Amino acid sequence: MKTETRRLDELPELTEEQRVRLARVAAMSDAEIDTGDIPELTEAQLAEMERGRFWRPVKEQVTTRIDADVLAWLKASGKGYQSRINAILREAMLRGR
Repeated sequence: MKTETRRLDELPELTEEQRVRLARVAAMSDAEIDTGDIPELTEAQLAEMERGRFWRPVKEQVTTRIDADVLAWLKASGKGYQSRINAILREAMLRGR
């Protein structure tokens, strides 16, 4: 199956039939929605769940000044020093809560 990608500003207009179907679904209560085709989760599956597991924060490009010896230390451990800077800052941020 081929994946079709569209931009939000290029979506086709909804047909009248689609609008009626959406309105019908929106008017339903939770109890009226048939979830019978959704399998129940086991206790093991529930235990493995982690809130925000697939969430990734938005990265923002910044320019900052770092002491030369600190930068050399970060770069000495190989590729990915910018990710290490981010990890160090995130850990400090979370500890500060």
